[in-house]
Amino acid sequence: MAFRRSAIALGSLAAFLLSVVLSAQNPPAQRKLTKAEEKERDAIYALVAGAAANAPNDLSLTWLRDDILKASGNQQYVPFIVGIDASKTQAKGLMMYWRLVSTAAPPAAAPASGKKDDKKPAVPQFVYEGLTPVTVSAADGANARIGRSFAALPGTYDLYVVVKEPTPEKPPRNAPPLKISVIKKTVEIPDLWNGELNTSSVFVGRLDPLPAPLTPQQQVERPYVIGGMEITPELSTAFTKKGELSTFLLIYNPKTDSGNKPDVVVEYNFYVKQAGAEKFFNKTTPQNLNAQTLPPQFDFAAGHQLQTGQAVPLASFPEGEYRLEIKVTDKLADKSLIRDVNFSVAGS
Repeated sequence: MAFRRSAIALGSLAAFLLSVVLSAQNPPAQRKLTKAEEKERDAIYALVAGAAANAPNDLSLTWLRDDILKASGNQQYVPFIVGIDASKTQAKGLMMYWRLVSTAAPPAAAPASGKKDDKKPAVPQFVYEGLTPVTVSAADGANARIGRSFAALPGTYDLYVVVKEPTPEKPPRNAPPLKISVIKKTVEIPDLWNGELNTSSVFVGRLDPLPAPLTPQQQVERPYVIGGMEITPELSTAFTKKGELSTFLLIYNPKTDSGNKPDVVVEYNFYVKQAGAEKFFNKTTPQNLNAQTLPPQFDFAAGHQLQTGQAVPLASFPEGEYRLEIKVTDKLADKSLIRDVNFSVAGS
């Protein structure tokens, strides 16, 4: 079936993106736990230790997505989103714990000294762990979403996520068991610091400038705040013709000229899927990121990061399945790479 090709109306985000100065992203520093939180943590340790055999999932905890960017110290920053069914709990607040364990070695265990005067075992150390309160609304039902983050060196890891009802100081007599969910996911962390042309994840979603910097606690709860903007990722790439495909990514390790500026071209090509094959549909104007188009103060040595993104209205797209091919070419290094976004367009 032949489609009539229509011009794609492009709302470019380039001017906004290039005005935002970003440094390598890092999770906020972890604060000291309260005594009540230490008690929750110790209970979760025991829970996670037995999770492999029979992990409870009273709150329908599910993994939704994760993304990756550069952090500092040769690490990678990984924000992620999980979902729960908030209608399954009457608790006003929940506790969330997440732990990253390298698969290259067994997780650290709390050593037993054997001394009679030991009141508490030593806290085991993991690649990363976090514990925070979570506020959800029963009105969200099965659509409650929680975002958090971690940082890690390249490698393969097991990520444990626990969401549970808080333990009361004095549990009522005959109180029902606390509702608890545990999931485990294996994650592969690439090396974004090896000097090779690379990119962050391709973010599909809304971008909004922040009116003011976040507090440390707000940064924990909103891990998709990057620099002076916040990304609200789409959890589905099924759109309607009334929608818009908005993408954003960071470009890492391009070669630079004597002024420490890159010469990169980013092309956005759309393909429609028909009868098991692909056919070119349309493209937008390539973005040139170089000394002539970047802000004069742009300098990798100052920690600035190279960004690209576009917002494309979908009204001119016939209903169907599509692939957006984002081609990044480093002209100085004569290298290129491709990132793909698969999406669909429906009538309403």
